[in-house]
Amino acid sequence: MVSAEPRTTAPVLAVDQGTSGTKALVVCPERGVIGSGSADVRPRYGPGGTVEVDPARLLASVVDAGRQALAEAGEPVAAVGLANQGETVLAWDPVTGTPLTDAIVWQDRRAASVCESLGEDEAQELRDLTGLPLDPYFAAPKMAWIRRETTREGVVTTSDAWLVHQLTGAFVTDAATAGRTQLLDLDRVEWSPRALKIFGLDGERLPRVVDAAGPVGTTSAFGPELPLTGLLVDQQAALLAQRVTEPGTAKCTYGTGAFLLAQTGDRPRRGSSGLVSCVAWRLGGRTSYCLDGQVYTAASAVRWLTDLGIVAGAADLDRVGSSVPDSGGVTFVPALAGLAAPWWRADLRGSLTGLGLETGAGHLVRALCEGIAAQVVALADAVAADTGAPLSSLRVDGGLTRSALLMQTQADLLQRPVEVSALSDATALGVGAVARLGVDPSLGVPDAVPDRKPAAVYEPRVPAGVAQERLASFRAAVDALTARAAPQPAGPAAGATLPPGQAQAQARARAQAPASGGSPAGVPGVSDVS
Repeated sequence: MVSAEPRTTAPVLAVDQGTSGTKALVVCPERGVIGSGSADVRPRYGPGGTVEVDPARLLASVVDAGRQALAEAGEPVAAVGLANQGETVLAWDPVTGTPLTDAIVWQDRRAASVCESLGEDEAQELRDLTGLPLDPYFAAPKMAWIRRETTREGVVTTSDAWLVHQLTGAFVTDAATAGRTQLLDLDRVEWSPRALKIFGLDGERLPRVVDAAGPVGTTSAFGPELPLTGLLVDQQAALLAQRVTEPGTAKCTYGTGAFLLAQTGDRPRRGSSGLVSCVAWRLGGRTSYCLDGQVYTAASAVRWLTDLGIVAGAADLDRVGSSVPDSGGVTFVPALAGLAAPWWRADLRGSLTGLGLETGAGHLVRALCEGIAAQVVALADAVAADTGAPLSSLRVDGGLTRSALLMQTQADLLQRPVEVSALSDATALGVGAVARLGVDPSLGVPDAVPDRKPAAVYEPRVPAGVAQERLASFRAAVDALTARAAPQPAGPAAGATLPPGQAQAQARARAQAPASGGSPAGVPGVSDVS
């Protein structure tokens, strides 16, 4: 049954459906997390950049994790909130809800052929309309690929629309998730007929775009009949949980990938440094925007090292890495699924350079940490260029923030304090806050999202000159990768500031699976966030 407690104090069920698993929490505003549950998903990795997952497993993971959390809490909840992966898509029958394809995960690169078929003018037009560069990472190229290569039947949507339909029968998506498709008019926050036409998707039936907070329908999937009142894409949910609600503030989530988002206020900011401009959330009919930068492989690169036997899992990074004082001159560009912002080079593959007979496991671990951190620095620099002000600090969350080595490396290369969130499951807590707002519209964001002190703060320990040397080595390695790759005549040199619609529109070929030794799913000790 639905909780009879006052709405402002009753717990809510918050479900984070991520790349490699689903995490559910029962969250009480006064007592914190009182119940939790989890379920694996395990995507499948194949040739040509294929990354797929069985939709039935997505739904089962949501239900299983939610039921576990409710059982552990042992008390009724007021509502449910659901966070989703964002760019993962599938085709399905809107009458029966039956999937017509597997879900194509956000890391899948097969839609590169769709991007290649579009011209520079169309790429620029899409960037102007939607705020997003042309890249197979986003949902629309995948949707077009499904229509070209698999089926014309049913509807094709992001995974959240299917999950919500399975739970409640509603056909909706929240504004922030819609903004990850490359089909949403960024200024009007509605579907763009022109973007649909460019992708050959005109005439498609799309879900209704709704606010993040508000009644969507009811579901009995978790046992008692519960209202679904919160919907939000994963990274924006973490942004809200971190209270990054004012312009000039930013957070980075370290999960399967790493994702840096910076709040820009009530107007979209279309920069020229290779970042994505997108909807942060829409609450009460008012839209907030953010700049978004992505690192495709973080925990998935750790999984790659795990599969090779270098580490026993993410929890082993600090032990192995602390066995040596530095990377020993090894530079790792972990482009195991291509490079995202600010380079937008889906065609690139990773590299390890500077190896010698003395190179050991500790050097490789430190090189990986530096490779992840260097990409995040590039994102932070792009935020500073686009907003006109450097970040004063960086708030971070996600499973990989448990690694003191990675966090210290991040502070060293960023030359700014890194504040590790006390919220180990920021995405779930963020969508839980949204669900609470949907139950009680009288609440404000500060009421739903309590301010918490960081669990740890990492200050830079190396001089700025040392940090610049390490960053220069990383940039040189990226330059070497781009020099070996097929030329992209419309794009700038790797690492340069990206003019809108140039290098982004020229992504060529298909990135390979992120690990030849196995999938990056289920990294031990990591709560994956897509």
